[in-house]
Amino acid sequence: MLLAIYTVLMVLVLFGLTIFVHEFGHFLAARRCGLVVEVFAIGFGPALWQRRVNGVTYKIGCIPFGGYVSLPQLDPSGTQQLQGTANKPSEADVGETAPVAPPPIGPWRRIVVSVAGAFGNLVLAAILAWAVYFIGKPASPSERNATIGYVATNSAAYAAGLRVGDEVLTVNNGPVKNWPDCLVSVCRFTNVTLGVRDAAGLPRTLTLRTEKGIFGEQTLLGVDGRSLSMVLSVESGSTAYAAGVRAGDLVVGFDGQSVVSRAHLIALVGARAGRPTALRVKRGAEFKELVVTPAWDENSKQVRIGITFNIMDVEFDQIVHPKPSEQLYSHSLAIFRILGALVTPSQSKAASQALGGPVMIMISYWYMVKLSLMLAVFFTGFLNVNLAILNLLPIPVLDGGHVLFALFEVIFRRPVPARIVNHVTNLFAVLLIGVFVLLTYRDVKRFTPVEHYLKKWFGHETPVAATNAMPAPTRPSKDPTP
Repeated sequence: MLLAIYTVLMVLVLFGLTIFVHEFGHFLAARRCGLVVEVFAIGFGPALWQRRVNGVTYKIGCIPFGGYVSLPQLDPSGTQQLQGTANKPSEADVGETAPVAPPPIGPWRRIVVSVAGAFGNLVLAAILAWAVYFIGKPASPSERNATIGYVATNSAAYAAGLRVGDEVLTVNNGPVKNWPDCLVSVCRFTNVTLGVRDAAGLPRTLTLRTEKGIFGEQTLLGVDGRSLSMVLSVESGSTAYAAGVRAGDLVVGFDGQSVVSRAHLIALVGARAGRPTALRVKRGAEFKELVVTPAWDENSKQVRIGITFNIMDVEFDQIVHPKPSEQLYSHSLAIFRILGALVTPSQSKAASQALGGPVMIMISYWYMVKLSLMLAVFFTGFLNVNLAILNLLPIPVLDGGHVLFALFEVIFRRPVPARIVNHVTNLFAVLLIGVFVLLTYRDVKRFTPVEHYLKKWFGHETPVAATNAMPAPTRPSKDPTP
C-alpha cells in the first residue's frame, strides 16, 4: 500500500512538474512582455482548487493531462489559450473574460511568449540531465558498451565486414565507451575508421562511409546496438501465445542463436516463416525452452510471432552516469526520428503505431518509478524534450502555430485575417482532439483485455491488429514487434 501511494505521488510530481514549467514559461514571458494574463491553470475541467490574485485566476483542474495560460492578446482570432495539449477549456472553464478588450501586441512579443513554454521544458530537461549525471541510473545494454546488436545484411556496414557481436572500441582513433557515444562520434564524419574487436577478442579495423539518416544526420544505416528482448505483451491467438510466451519473458535465444537485440530477433524471426523454431526465454530465474512458428502478418506486411517489446531494458548490476549533453542529444534524436518516420511513406504506418497517449505515459511512469526513481527522472527529461519540440511544430493550436501566424505578420506587415485563423485553428483543434482520443483508446486496448469483453458481448473473437512500434515522443515503451 505504501509503495502504491509513493508511486502515485512520484508520478504526479514528475508529470505535474513537466506541465508546470511549460505553462510557467508562458506565464513569466507574458508578464515580462506586458501581456494581460487572465488564468494560469494546471489541468483541465472543473477546478479542484482556484484562487484569484492581482487579477489572475490560478487553478488546478481535475483532468491532469495538460494546462493553459489564458492570454487574450495572443491571437486575433479570439483563441485565448497557449496550451500544453490539444484540449481547449471552455469559456465557462476559464471562469470569466476581460470586460474590456486589451490592446494588441506586436508579433515579436507573441513569438517570445509562444516559445517560452518550450524553453521552460528544455531548462527542466537540462536540470534533470545533470541530476542523472551526478546520481546515476540503471544501465541499458547499449549504455554499457558499444557492442553491435544488429547489422542489416543489405547494408554497407555488413559488406565491409561488421557483424553482430563486434564491439566498437574507437571511431577515427577516438575511444568510445558505449553505443550512444559511438553514434555521437559517427555523426560528425562522412567517413569513419572503426577499431573493433570481434566476439573472439580479435581486433581489426574497418573503414566505412556514413550515410544520411532519416532527418539528415550522418549515421551507419542498418546498424544498431545491443538491447534486451523483453516481452511487454503477447497477442491473443498469436503463435507466441500458443507456444507459451508470456508478458515479462526475456527472449535470450532463437533458432539456436543467442539474441543480442530486438532488431536481431526481428531479423531471425523474419527468416523462419512457417517453420517451427526453438525459442529460449528467461522467466524469472528459470529458463524455458519453447517452440514457436513465425507466420506472415498481413496487417504489418512482415513475418511475426505476435509479441510487443518493452524497451525499458535496464540491468541493475551497473549504474551509469551519462553526460547531460549525451542525454539531451539522445532525447532529441528519438523524437526527430519518429517525426521523420511519420512523413516517410514506407515507415509511417509503423511510426504511427509507436505513438502513445496519456495512458501510455502514466503506465510508463508507474512502471519506471517502481523500478527506479532515477529512471523516472531520466524519462521526465525525455518527456520535456519531446514536449518542447512537439509544441514548436508549426501547427495551429500548438505554440508553433502562434509563432507561424506571428512570422506571417512580420514578413507581410499585416496579420493573418481573423476569419482564416479561426477556421484553421478550429480544424486543427478537432484533428488533434481526435488523435488524442484515438491514442487514448489504443493505449487502453493495449493494456486491458478489450478482446475478452468484446468476445463476451458479441460472441466472437475480435482480430488484434499488429503493433509495429518504435521509440515514441510521448512514449515510453515500444519497439518494432516480431
